Amino acid sequence: MAEKKSAGKPAILLLLLILFVANTGCKQSNQAAKKLAEDSSAAQQASSNLTFDNITLEQAAENGQTLWKVKAKQAIYSPDQKVATVMSPDGDIYQDGKPIYHVQAQKGEVLRNGDRIFLRGQVVATDLKTGAILRGDELEWRPKPDVMIVRGNLRGTHVKLKMSADQARVMNKQRRMELTGKVIALTQQEPKARMQSEHLIWSMDKDLVTIDRPVQVQRIQGDRAIDQAEGKQAEVNLASKVVKLQQNANLILLDPPLQIAGNSLNWDMNQQTLIADQPVTVVHRQQQITITANQGQMDLKSKIGRMNGSVHAVDPQNQSELFTDRLVWNMPTQRMDAEGNITYNQNDPPATLRGARALGRLDNKTMVVTGGPGGDNRVVTEIVPEGLN
Repeated sequence: MAEKKSAGKPAILLLLLILFVANTGCKQSNQAAKKLAEDSSAAQQASSNLTFDNITLEQAAENGQTLWKVKAKQAIYSPDQKVATVMSPDGDIYQDGKPIYHVQAQKGEVLRNGDRIFLRGQVVATDLKTGAILRGDELEWRPKPDVMIVRGNLRGTHVKLKMSADQARVMNKQRRMELTGKVIALTQQEPKARMQSEHLIWSMDKDLVTIDRPVQVQRIQGDRAIDQAEGKQAEVNLASKVVKLQQNANLILLDPPLQIAGNSLNWDMNQQTLIADQPVTVVHRQQQITITANQGQMDLKSKIGRMNGSVHAVDPQNQSELFTDRLVWNMPTQRMDAEGNITYNQNDPPATLRGARALGRLDNKTMVVTGGPGGDNRVVTEIVPEGLN
C-alpha cells in the first residue's frame, strides 16, 4: 500500500503542472489579442481623425496675409499633418492679400507651410484680372518666387491670344507668361497672326511677344495662312501687329508674290508694309526679277518697292540688269525709276549704258538712261559687236 501511494504523487504533480501551463498560455494569448485589437482601433481612430469632408483649407503668410484658400470635398492629412491630399479642390490663390487666380482640379496636394500647391487632373486656372484661362494636366503654385506653372496638354484663352504648349510659367507681378514646348499662339484680333516655336515670352501689359528660338509667323485669313515668315528670333506687337524678324529672316507673300530675305525685317500686318534696315534680297516669283540692296521698303497694298544703297536688279530670263543707288519699283507695271550711279547691261543686243537716272523695264529691255556720271549730261553707251560678247 505504501508503494502505491508513493507512485500516485508524481502523477498528480504532473497533471497540476500541465493545467498551470495551459492556463498561463491562454491568458497570454488573450492579452495579445486584446492588445492587437486596441492598437487596430487606435489606428482606425487616428486615420479617421486625419480625414475631413467638405472642408475649406486656408494658409497665411508670416505677415498674416492669405496665400491661398481652397474648398475640397475631402482632405486627407499625412500623419505629420504637413501635407493634405484634397479631392475636387476649388479655390483662390492670393498675392499681397488679394486673390489673383481662381483654380479648379480633380485632386491635389497642399503643403501646410504654404510653400507650394499641386493640382492634378483637368486643371483650370483663371486670371482674375484679365479673364485669361489656362487648362492643363498639372498646376504648381509657388508663392515666394511668384510663379504658377501649368504643365501637360496646355491650352489657354485670352481676349488677345489663344495658345497651346507643353508648359506655361506665369509671373503675376511681372505680368509675364513663358510658354515652352510645341508652342502655338494665335492672335484673336484681325489681322490674325499665328506664331509657332519652342519658346515664347508674352509681356501681357506691354502687348509684346518675344521669341528667342526659330519661329514661324503666319498671317491668317479665314482659316488659311496667306503669308508666312520665318526667322531665328522674332518680336510681335499684339496691338500694332508689327512683326520684327531677325537672323536669317525669310518672308513669303501671296500678293504680291514676293520672297524677301534678310537679317532684319519689320513686317507691319495692319498697314501691310515691310521695312528692311539691313541688306535685303527680294524675289518676284512670277516676274523672276531679283533685287538686292542695303535697305528697302515695301508698300504691299500698292505693290511699290523702294530700295536704297548698292541696288542691283536683275532679270535672268531677259538677261538684263541694273545697278543704281536708289530704285523705285512698280511691281504691277514692272516699271523701274532709278537714280544715282546708273549702270544698265543687256545681252541681246549686247550693250551697257551709264548715267545719272534710268527709267524703264528690265523684262522688255526698254530702259532709258539719262544724265552722265559726275554731273555730265552725256550718257555713256557701250555697244559690244555681235560675236565679241
